[in-house]
Amino acid sequence: MKLAQKILSICLLITAWSATGQIAPGIYHTSMDNVHHELKTNGNYLIHSIYEKSPAKFIKTLGGFYTTEGNILKVKLEFNSNYEADGLTELTLAYSQEGEKLTLKNGKTLHFIASKESRQDLDGPWLFATRGPDNGQERRGEENPRKTLKYLQGDRFQWIAYNTETMKFFGTGGGSFSSKDGIYTENIEYFSRDNSRVGASLKFDYEIKDVDWHHTGKNSKGEPMYEIWSRRK
Repeated sequence: MKLAQKILSICLLITAWSATGQIAPGIYHTSMDNVHHELKTNGNYLIHSIYEKSPAKFIKTLGGFYTTEGNILKVKLEFNSNYEADGLTELTLAYSQEGEKLTLKNGKTLHFIASKESRQDLDGPWLFATRGPDNGQERRGEENPRKTLKYLQGDRFQWIAYNTETMKFFGTGGGSFSSKDGIYTENIEYFSRDNSRVGASLKFDYEIKDVDWHHTGKNSKGEPMYEIWSRRK
């Protein structure tokens, strides 16, 4: 009876996966000719960032909510750093996944490998809400087209500033991060506004209050900073 229950559970899981058809959540990497591709996905949202590591050079980032149908991946883009050049607001491409291997085909074929799964404090998508401290001031919410998204997953972080109505792109930066015992550290590996920022390590204090992330410390210019981020639903 127990064996039958296990078999039934496995069948139900396989059926559920086939029905949703989503890419397994995680961080995926691949490199070609010194160009590094990083793909982050949490099940219905993905971000694809492209950059060179040495010498440091930001190339492109795009992301948004996605759906799948068969082996076709469709992405409704929220941001596209190359929008002024290519005008793309949606992507349709073929994909396949086998274990930790993910293949995307859109003109050229990219073979990604998933990095080791890990979890940290602050994992998840966050939207900038307001400057702290919280005195009941107006907050920038989901309905506001002007957004700054900070996406944390595994040991990778990325912030992106953009406008969903105009597709205006304001900037991005990302790399690895750690968050533990109230200390949040960013190690910058790409930065769209200034490639010379790559290699910098920034340390901040953090505290979760209700559903908000209170982020304090000094910015890259050494000036005091207090930001409040709200978890994106």
